[in-house]
Amino acid sequence: MAELVQTAKELLSSGAVKFIIGYAQHTKNHAMPFIARTPEEAEKLVFNHHCLNNLSVYINTLELPKEGKIGIVSKGCDLRSVTMLIQESQILRDRLYIIGVNCNGVVKDFEMDWSKENLAPKCAICKVREPKTADVVIGEIEPLAPPEQLADDMVAKLDAMSPIERWNFWQAQFEKCIKCYTCRQACPMCYCDQCLVDKNVPQWIESSSSARGNFSWNIVRAFHQAGRCTGCGECSRVCPMNIPLALLNKKMGMVAAKEFNFMPGMNADEPTLIGTYNLKDKNDFIM
Repeated sequence: MAELVQTAKELLSSGAVKFIIGYAQHTKNHAMPFIARTPEEAEKLVFNHHCLNNLSVYINTLELPKEGKIGIVSKGCDLRSVTMLIQESQILRDRLYIIGVNCNGVVKDFEMDWSKENLAPKCAICKVREPKTADVVIGEIEPLAPPEQLADDMVAKLDAMSPIERWNFWQAQFEKCIKCYTCRQACPMCYCDQCLVDKNVPQWIESSSSARGNFSWNIVRAFHQAGRCTGCGECSRVCPMNIPLALLNKKMGMVAAKEFNFMPGMNADEPTLIGTYNLKDKNDFIM
């Protein structure tokens, strides 16, 4: 994308940003995260249907310069994560230069050819294809027609189950967990210096890959994402055991929207849900 490269080169040449977090082509169907620090390195930046990673995770994992701005290439869904990090005071908006890219969908996973059938499920329901709060927005929006099978809502199917059926479903899913914590590493909202699961005095969650430990880890993490998850789907995508972790977070998000009229990552000036107390908040959903 020539417009992306030109924008990045101008920002780096002028010193407007220290570096830019973006994507570079790795193989024909695989774009990987890449940091451009010079105008020459900016030549490698790309954006296409294979730019899957949510780059906002690097805001808290990279060593940032003490002064100056950093640039980040962000599609609309990932910009919600960036906005949520701003809302949670993990970075100041003034420290970022956001290069928004109009997104026409990405594939489900690396090395897939771009086609309607390989469209990532999250793209079928995306309402933020245009990153309107970015400092600059590049690219054109094209019509996006998802395949029919993506219309199925697994959350609705789970809600229709009886409690014991749902229990059995999630128990079977969590039994597959190998405690690799890849979901945690890929999640922009998992930025604690020390995760609860890594603490052993006291030990709140069993570290072994046991039925009880697996269930505790995954349920506790889902609760920690309540009102914070922006639906990027990285947790499900990177899980080597194909556990549909994003379903839990999606359900939590649906409850937050219904009960509190809150959508995370939509407005950087809006207080966070878990950081706000209001006497008028509903509590009829508490058992």
